[in-house]
Amino acid sequence: MSTDGRGPIETATAELAAWLATAAGQPVPIGPPRPADDAGVLTLWPLELRASRQTRSSGAVREPYRFTVRHLLWAGGPAGLPALDQVLTAATSGGEYAVLLEAGDPRLWAAFGAGPRPALLIDVPAQVTHPTPAAPPVLRTLRLRQLGQLSFTGRVVGPEDQPLAAMRVEVPGTAYVTSTDAGGRFRVVGVPHDPQRPGPVLLRLTGRGQVLTAEVDPAEPDIVIVCAPPPR
Repeated sequence: MSTDGRGPIETATAELAAWLATAAGQPVPIGPPRPADDAGVLTLWPLELRASRQTRSSGAVREPYRFTVRHLLWAGGPAGLPALDQVLTAATSGGEYAVLLEAGDPRLWAAFGAGPRPALLIDVPAQVTHPTPAAPPVLRTLRLRQLGQLSFTGRVVGPEDQPLAAMRVEVPGTAYVTSTDAGGRFRVVGVPHDPQRPGPVLLRLTGRGQVLTAEVDPAEPDIVIVCAPPPR
């Protein structure tokens, strides 16, 4: 809706009528063609709606729905031709509106019960704007706290304490990824950690046809993760 309460179709038609009054030098009424309409004036009518290419929405903000209102503008008789000429010249010179010379289809005029007459099709872009949803109120006092960073080392071994090299070690939910060296050792550096919520750190290990998870205590000086061989 516009600020005056009009919808997008009504707004597009009213704005075009105002422009036409200036271009033609006379008021342009709005109404459908009538069989006996030969007063020599120009008349405007919103003929059809055409969908336009839409923009994909992202996040909470919805993009407007875009479409085109195609209008039919015709001269009621020979006396209206000079005004129609003025509109055609103004539209093609200034580029305010897209004008099409495709209004001569007899079926169009037969649908109105009128005979064909000189006319233009004028496209006016329009859109339906969706209001942005209001953000929920903040009911609690906003508090900021700084996260700490954890650093620790460990080993990944198989049966009989055999070191497992080239095992992928990652902290789920973060961008941290590393691999074990030839001795099966790995080092985790700078993983965000909430000091008010101490607890184990979850690691995901991938390699040798397995995907394993393990919870480790970052305070432990020598973390050892034992990977059992996959079942046969």
